[in-house]
Amino acid sequence: MRTLLVILLLGMLAAVGYFAYSAMSVEGDPIPTEGYVALALGAGFSVIVGVGLMVLLFFSSRRGYDEPPHFK
Repeated sequence: MRTLLVILLLGMLAAVGYFAYSAMSVEGDPIPTEGYVALALGAGFSVIVGVGLMVLLFFSSRRGYDEPPHFK
């Protein structure tokens, strides 16, 4: 079962590598400036959301909000 999982994951990795290579080797116009701006804003927003979620995770852990309920 474990061997099948490893083979499946390696196959998926090979497929992703093939599609990434084929997407980068397509001839066409370069990305316009607006595309780079949109890419940078999207990546920055994703980082901000990730950092915010991690801050909330640590905050809730330190305050004890993750503890199981104590019934009396």
